[in-house]
Amino acid sequence: MNRRLVTVFGGSGFVGRNLVQRLAEDGWTVRVAVRDTEAALFLKVLGGAGQIVPIAADVTDRGTVDAAVREADAVVNLVGILYERGRRTFQRIHVDGARNVAEAAQASGAARLVQMSAIGASANSPAAYARTKAAGERVAMDAFAGASAVRPSVVFGPEDDFFNRFAKLAQLLPALPVFDTSFQPVYAADVAEAICRILNDPEAPGKIYHLGGPRVISFREVMELVMSETGRRRFLFPMPLWIASAEAFFLEMLPVPPLTRDQVKLLGIPNVVPAGSLTFRELGIEPTSVEAVLPTYLRRYRPPILQQER
Repeated sequence: MNRRLVTVFGGSGFVGRNLVQRLAEDGWTVRVAVRDTEAALFLKVLGGAGQIVPIAADVTDRGTVDAAVREADAVVNLVGILYERGRRTFQRIHVDGARNVAEAAQASGAARLVQMSAIGASANSPAAYARTKAAGERVAMDAFAGASAVRPSVVFGPEDDFFNRFAKLAQLLPALPVFDTSFQPVYAADVAEAICRILNDPEAPGKIYHLGGPRVISFREVMELVMSETGRRRFLFPMPLWIASAEAFFLEMLPVPPLTRDQVKLLGIPNVVPAGSLTFRELGIEPTSVEAVLPTYLRRYRPPILQQER
């Protein structure tokens, strides 16, 4: 079998580690382009000897990007941020970074490029996160002929920052806020599988895939699932977005803000797959439900006496 080399930017992140393992299983040699190679060494055990190679690169530094994609047959850009800090702005990471990766991939002769975006990406979104995700898609597709993009809903799995965050809050707080919005949570391993199939699908270039789980759930249902799996009872109270925005003003001052005003704007828009979109169905994938996976990793948040139950 011919050697195939893929460069994955952001491969040490939550979705990245799932994708790197799946690509290795599919026979790819995986070059993992990350800012901190030491922090990515754990990935090497997910493949055979020499199959997974971390390499130092920053999507905002074109020189390191060029080096990372050299001789690659395919490139995947997973890099994204949820809040801005200093020079790490949405514009620099989501747009300028996506342009650097796409231009370098095109110049290097790579055959395929997949750009990670998000459901809700739109030039008309009230949230800067969603506007720059849309702009990143656009520059990637303009710079690389036949680039594909994936737009997942909220991604869940053992290392997620969604269900895990609420489970931690349920350990600490007697009451939890709920918002009038909805999600279509998608399993990280399913997103990884989708990207693998896109790389191998001759019909995928130039297409955007919206990736959502098998059902839409409200924010209240999310919290109820968390309480059910953690064995905790908490009072759920509806919180208007304007109050959440006021609180986010102060939370943004924390080193790692749990909520920002831009994220509050996103909460005002349902995070679900739009009708008529290309989805898992076109890739031949049956998405995994949250109910099938949450018990495998939220049990650790149960009170000690409940953790002993089977």
